[in-house]
Amino acid sequence: MTAMMTTMLSVRGLARSFGAIRAVDDLSFDLARGEMLALIGPNGAGKSTCFNMLTGQLRPDRGQVLLEGIPITGLPPRRIWRLGVGRTFQVTATYLSMTVAENVQMALISHHRRLFNMIRRAHRLYRDEARALLDLVGMGDQAGRAAATLAYGDLKRLELAVALAHGPRLLLLDEPTAGMAAGERAALMRLVARITRERGLAVLFTEHDMEAVFAHASRIMVLNRGRLIAEGTAGEIRADPQVQEVYLGGGTLLARSGGGGA
Repeated sequence: MTAMMTTMLSVRGLARSFGAIRAVDDLSFDLARGEMLALIGPNGAGKSTCFNMLTGQLRPDRGQVLLEGIPITGLPPRRIWRLGVGRTFQVTATYLSMTVAENVQMALISHHRRLFNMIRRAHRLYRDEARALLDLVGMGDQAGRAAATLAYGDLKRLELAVALAHGPRLLLLDEPTAGMAAGERAALMRLVARITRERGLAVLFTEHDMEAVFAHASRIMVLNRGRLIAEGTAGEIRADPQVQEVYLGGGTLLARSGGGGA
């Protein structure tokens, strides 16, 4: 990270245990504006626990989380969301009974604190802003479709538009390409990379698809049993003996492997 880059997220000594299991153990890292940082590791490595602490779903046992220097450790999820932290989930969380546009409108209504006076005119609120976000993620031509009829890849794009509706500074993407075909995965990650550059976001993402990780991550962190075992560029991570041992029992972590993920 260069001196010219603004540090968006600082994590220091973050830890959380469940009984005798240390899900996250003394995790520290920084994330800069305009950077895409991948957090990878085997199943049970602590990635979801880390995300849940960053967004307030879980309170850490110890450690500190700073958003542009402001402590957010242990704040309720809605407070953290209001401070500019957006998130998507492994399983899409959309209103299937609503149209594509209405899903984004609901997010915009919430962002603008209009939930208590929207009942009769919700369908008219923020239509242009919703359409602009849908155009951004390549879903503008499907604005009127019921979300329940969308293919899974399109649901992932819709969820991204919803996450962007409150103008986040920091975006956490939990398995953004899960369940998508190879072509859809590549297209979505290119879209996220473009939005990150254009909007100056800081992005932390987990991902099973190593091809997507190596192609788009500015840096990669590897967790194993709650501890950070490696951090660096794609080349450095691919060549790290400890990472190879964790993933493939001493084999080679290939740049174009679709598997070998968390």
